[in-house]
Amino acid sequence: MDLIGALAWLDEHINLEARAGRIEGLSLERMQRLVEVLGDPQHAYPVIHLTGTNGKGSTARLISAVLAESGLSVGTYTSPHLERINERMARNSDPVDDDTLAELLSDIAAVEPATGVHPSYFEIVTAAAFRWFADVAVDVAVVEVGLLGRFDATNVADGAVAVVTNIGRDHSNFEGDWRRAVAAEKAGIIKPGSTLVLGEDDYDLRPVFLAEHPVATAVRNEDFACERNELAVGGRLLDLRTPSGVLDEVFLPLHGAHQGDNAALAITAAEAFFARPLDRSLVVDALATVTMPGRFEIVSRQPLVVLDGAHNADGAAAAIATLDDDFAVDGRRVIVVGALSPRDPTELLEALAVDGDTLVVACEPPSPRAHRAAVVAAAAEALGAIAVAVPEVATAVDRALAIAGPDDAVLITGSLYVVGPARTHLLS
Repeated sequence: MDLIGALAWLDEHINLEARAGRIEGLSLERMQRLVEVLGDPQHAYPVIHLTGTNGKGSTARLISAVLAESGLSVGTYTSPHLERINERMARNSDPVDDDTLAELLSDIAAVEPATGVHPSYFEIVTAAAFRWFADVAVDVAVVEVGLLGRFDATNVADGAVAVVTNIGRDHSNFEGDWRRAVAAEKAGIIKPGSTLVLGEDDYDLRPVFLAEHPVATAVRNEDFACERNELAVGGRLLDLRTPSGVLDEVFLPLHGAHQGDNAALAITAAEAFFARPLDRSLVVDALATVTMPGRFEIVSRQPLVVLDGAHNADGAAAAIATLDDDFAVDGRRVIVVGALSPRDPTELLEALAVDGDTLVVACEPPSPRAHRAAVVAAAAEALGAIAVAVPEVATAVDRALAIAGPDDAVLITGSLYVVGPARTHLLS
């Protein structure tokens, strides 16, 4: 199959990313059968496995940059994609090319009958990434969990290093001791022999992770931390403490204080993988190469236009804090926002500090899970904002740019499914 045919075949499979509500009956059985037929490619290289509510994608890119700067061939698997599915799997930051992706999917289509199961969209793409990493003989793969951890398709791999960014309000019904329940699912990526790098510093949750018996553990604010995190031109100036010592005055060309925390986590994970300290000059050179499309990405100025794929309240609050702390905006905020169920649009808008001084252009992410634009606009109006519903993302972006003056800030956010088409529209 060519890529068009391969993607059409892929779309015939259930896409759990597009389903609203809780997903019942999670199991690794289908994924185990699929990779077994492919020869278990996920065991052909060591893996650094990441889970958490926020910051997984950024931390994965930071880890990958450090490993690549160290001279390794690095496979990186993240989800979802912004504009093209190829982005989900990369080698040393270069996404898989169209012909190779078509070949990978064609090979999986050929062996699917032998599995005896009907794998999901995400399982197939994950298997394709594992197969590609084995084919090109990467030295290490940095793999981001899609959902929670224990029963995520990526968890057929055994992480030499297991990284947990944090535990937040996502993928939960928020009933009972939901934080412990979420932590228990994310702790499932810790395997016998894993070193745990734990970004969640809630002491009460510590036993949940230690119950998986990692061989060693490094915990945020005890064993590692971002001890200096100052605004600099084009990013942040950091002092990063790891279990091996302090790397001082490291420049990170990313916006937002939270990226300093991600950097401390990433450097600690890389040191855990190598089982040795990292040279400061290597870290400086590695971080200088990092870009984060769709994560507080500045696409133009006058007005300032920012793309940020914050999809929950914690991420939205971080985006607004970054806008307030890193930029002097004299005008109004114009927010283009769409939201996916089961997330509460009001909670998201409150985290975005929507009030009577905010102009909101509500849109609909191209997903079956999208809240209607009119619902999001009504929620914004209830918070005092002036709001308009413009369902199609590109048209919503154009409306916001028509409204905004040169001193205003336009923030496009709410989901990567909003940011992706917005980015294509703005940069094409």
